Amino acid sequence: MDKMRKHPVIACWLIFMICAVARIMEYFFIKTDESFLAENFIHKLFGIFLLFVILFISKMKWKDIGFVNDHAIWNCGKGILLGSVCFAAAYGIECLILYITNQNVKLEFYASGFSLNGGMEKQTGILFVLICIAFNIINAWMEEGVFRGLFTKFLENISYIKAVFLIAFLFGVWHWVMPFRDYLEGKSSLSSLLIMGIGYIILAGIMSMKWSLLYKLTGSLWMGLGDHLFNNVIVTNLVHVISNNEADSMQIIRILVGQLISFTIVLFLYIKKLRI
Repeated sequence: MDKMRKHPVIACWLIFMICAVARIMEYFFIKTDESFLAENFIHKLFGIFLLFVILFISKMKWKDIGFVNDHAIWNCGKGILLGSVCFAAAYGIECLILYITNQNVKLEFYASGFSLNGGMEKQTGILFVLICIAFNIINAWMEEGVFRGLFTKFLENISYIKAVFLIAFLFGVWHWVMPFRDYLEGKSSLSSLLIMGIGYIILAGIMSMKWSLLYKLTGSLWMGLGDHLFNNVIVTNLVHVISNNEADSMQIIRILVGQLISFTIVLFLYIKKLRI
């Protein structure tokens, strides 16, 4: 572990590759997201277990990587509030565009799940909503703990900006597995893979930089985790925009707009703090 701390960039890449192998195994072979659970979460549990092991071996505590006990609920709530405000604007813009285009638009609340024959179904039962929330708590815990928490700790002796960009790049590559699977399964073309892959790296990178800055601003991971949780639970999984009986045709635009608004706000606050 001491050797890893002396070579922090290599350590981050090594941990990333271990987590990525687990992610690839689930996405390509186990495919939990194509079961009734509709979510790949096993590799996230593996990532949390790996965090436990690394913290134990290195004799660190959870607070050392940003899970600080002080004001945890309050800061998490502020992250959810940030997401709510920014995505209220994003949903509004999306709905306005769809109304102008199709003359009809509405919001629906449901969890998306898979039927046994592979088709998507709307799940409105409270159990599916709770499963969605539970799995995304696991997701946010693992990703914030590994990428913004552990990696930031390992990279604390190099330039902060370089560390933020390296973590953002790794987080972007982390999300590339989804369009890559679609390409290998014949669901998308090579051009779509390249466009979606680059898009995922840029969008996930922006989100990562925002959450890294929130960690720097607040001294804990909780506000970023709250915003992360809101994005995954509400924006991606539960609140859907319907127009011409088609769901979420502009979801990527919604996410991009909401994330750019929130990133701009956080970046402004970070620059303002630097000038004080």
